[in-house]
Formats: sequence, structure tokens, C-alpha cells
Amino acid sequence: MPNTLGTSPIGKLLVQYSLPAIIASLVTSLYNIVDSIFIGRGVGAMAISGLAITFPLMNLVVAFCVLISAGGSTISSIFLGQRNIEKATDTVNNVMLMCVVHAAVIGTLCLIFLDPILLFFGATKETLPYARDFMQIILLGTPISYIFIGLNNLMRATGYPAKAMVSAIVSVLVNVVLAPLFIFKFSWGIRGAATATIIGQLSAFIWVLCHFLSHKSAVRLQWRRRWFVPRLLSRIYGIGLSPFLMNCCACLVVVFINKSLLEAAGAEGNTAIGAYGIINRTTMFFIMVIFGITQGMQPILGFNYGAGNWMRVKGTLSRGIWIGASISVLGVVLCELFPDTISHMFTDDGPMVTIARDGFRAYFSGFAIVGVQIVIQNYFQSLGKPKLSIFLSLTRQLIFLVPMLWVLPGLLGMKGVWYAMATSDLLAGLLAIGTLLYMNPRLARSISQETYDTED
Repeated sequence: MPNTLGTSPIGKLLVQYSLPAIIASLVTSLYNIVDSIFIGRGVGAMAISGLAITFPLMNLVVAFCVLISAGGSTISSIFLGQRNIEKATDTVNNVMLMCVVHAAVIGTLCLIFLDPILLFFGATKETLPYARDFMQIILLGTPISYIFIGLNNLMRATGYPAKAMVSAIVSVLVNVVLAPLFIFKFSWGIRGAATATIIGQLSAFIWVLCHFLSHKSAVRLQWRRRWFVPRLLSRIYGIGLSPFLMNCCACLVVVFINKSLLEAAGAEGNTAIGAYGIINRTTMFFIMVIFGITQGMQPILGFNYGAGNWMRVKGTLSRGIWIGASISVLGVVLCELFPDTISHMFTDDGPMVTIARDGFRAYFSGFAIVGVQIVIQNYFQSLGKPKLSIFLSLTRQLIFLVPMLWVLPGLLGMKGVWYAMATSDLLAGLLAIGTLLYMNPRLARSISQETYDTED
């Protein structure tokens, strides 16, 4: 239950909260990899390139959900630390409402302008049909996706990490069962993969909604509580702005990378984008595990920060940094030693495997520090310090990377694209460490002064 966040040993809490989040992240990441394998094997190598084109648009769509869910999760944890159940309930209501509003607006706009968006993101006449077929189905299911993601994050933040894990697993298992059936048996192609994704999320959506309608939940949807609180929404948006911008930056970065690869690779541009899709899926496997750590840390940090217990905040951060760093180093070892093995899981296309090999070895040369950077960035978000979190997210995915993409490909060709990503990761990680060392003493002095009053 939420009250144990302030009393149980930190190590035990990290296992209790992070392990379900890690398992859920692992399952989701494995699904993304398996789904790409199904598409690559069942539809073709060019379909992988088409799927890679959809990555920035999916990041952009998810960003508008994260804007609400991440901010709501942090605020609800802080309210629970202050023993304010009523305001935590208002937070759930407001997150639910805004997820519906965001889904309707974003899903509709993206469907209307889908082809121009995909072309801007790097689609060509060869890859556009695959990208369009996939995203049309995904966008139609946006309301289901938003409510599932939004409420699942709140479920974890309000003291039910195991149930949040189950919902993610349910979504993925349904997905994994249906995707090969739709692709291979029914010959639905890439649309079959997208349909399986939405049906899987629908199953999890039902599970999550039942939890927040149950009287057994400490914090739940209550129709008589407030559903639109401007000052509360202002704080939710303020804190959610950091992960929102991080997803938007990820969208822009993929666009820059796709266009850089198309230019640097020439006739092999579509193949290079497919290789980047393989690298991106693999990278996200490790990053999602690190995010699982930060998701487990978030309610512990938010609760104890709200309760004014600095030593528990500091102890949680220290453990998270060591775990995040270990996951990054493991990623470096595996991807530097076995790039071809990883690529051959997705495709037997020789040129794509060759390009991916160079990409893996160059990009992962700077990946070891990524875990530390992500933990520190999410640490500031969990304490309700969105400006710092936003700044750190921008450094890795925009401020450092974009100039590198302008310079290095001109000097090194296609390898310059991969080394631009590695250099950006390294510089952003070092800056995050410096920021933490500077800010932590100041946060320790001000911890007891933080309040989150959202009354009108």
C-alpha cells in the first residue's frame, strides 16, 4: 500500500516497484522486437524500413499521452506522501478526462495529414505504403492507447506496481498471439501487426479501467469528485512537459537521422533506414529496462519528497544510478560483440545487416553513460522539477545531437550519423552528472518547503 513508501527499506521498495515495471518494460520491448521480426520475415525487408519511418510519428502521438500521464503520476505520488487522498483522486479524474481529449484531437489530426507527415519523416515511394497501412490502424486506436497508458502509469504511482505489470503483460501476450496469426495466416501484412497491437491494448485497457472503478483501490475514479481543475492541470502539464519534450525530441531526432541516412547512403538510403530501425528497436530494449527502473523509483521519490524525507530520496537515487549504469554497460557488451546475430533475427538482407553492424559498433561506443543520464533526468521529474528534467532531456536528444548530425556525416559519411548519436549521449551524460552534483545540496535544503496546493 502507498504508506509503506515512507517506511519500508528502500532496497525492498525498489524491488517491489521497479521489478514489475522492469518486467513490463522487458515484455513490451521484447514484443516490439518480435513484432519487427514478424514484419521482416512475413512482409519483407522494405516493410522494416516502412516501420522505421513510423517511429517518429508514434513517438509524437505517445508524447501527448505522456504529457498527461507522467505529470499525473508524479503529482498523485506527492499527494499520497502528504496523505491527501482527495486530491490524488482529483488527479486520476483529470488525467482520465484529458487522455480522452488528447486522443480525439491528436488521432484525428494525424489521420487527416498522415501522408504529408510520413513524407516529412523520410518516407519514400517504396516505404510510404507500409508506413501508411501501419499508422492508419494505430491512429484509429488512439483513445484506447491513451487511456490504457495514462491509467496504467497512475496505477503504478498510487501503489499497485504488480497490477500495472499485469496489464502490460496482458497487452503484449495478446499481441504476440495475434500478430503472427494476422500476418501469416490471414495475410493481412503490416496492417495485421497494427491490428494485433490495438486489440492487445484493448484487453489491458479493460483490466486497468476495472481497477480504477473498484472500491478496493486506494485511489480510484469517483464521479462526484472534480474532473476539471485548472490549477491541478497546470501542474500536471508542467511536470509532464519534460517527458513530453523528450518524446518530441525523439521524434525530431529520428527525422534528422532518417534524412541524414538517406543523404549519406545514397541509393542504399531505404536499406540504411531499415538498419537504423533494427538498431533503434535493440536500443529501446535497454532503454525501456532503464525506464522500468525510473518508473519504480518515481512513486518512492515523489512520496518521500512530499513527506520531506531527504535521506530516503537520496538513497533511492543512488541505487537507481548504479542499476541504470549496469544496464547500459550490458547493452554495450552485447551489441559490440554480437551485432550480426542481432540483425539476423530481423532479416537476412545482406546489405542491411552490414550497415547495421557498423551502426551498432559506432553508436554503442557512447551508450555506457545513457543509463545514468536517464535516471538523473527522471529523478528531477519525480521531484516535481520539470525545468531541470526538460533541460537534460533536450541536451541528449536535440542540443548536442543536431549539431553533430550536421557536422559528422559530412566528414565520415554514414558512420558520422552513428558517431553523432554516440557523442551526444556521452556529452549529455556528463552534463547530467554535473547538474546533479550542483543541484542536490540545494534540493536538500529546500525539501521541506515544497507544497502542491491545487485548490481554485
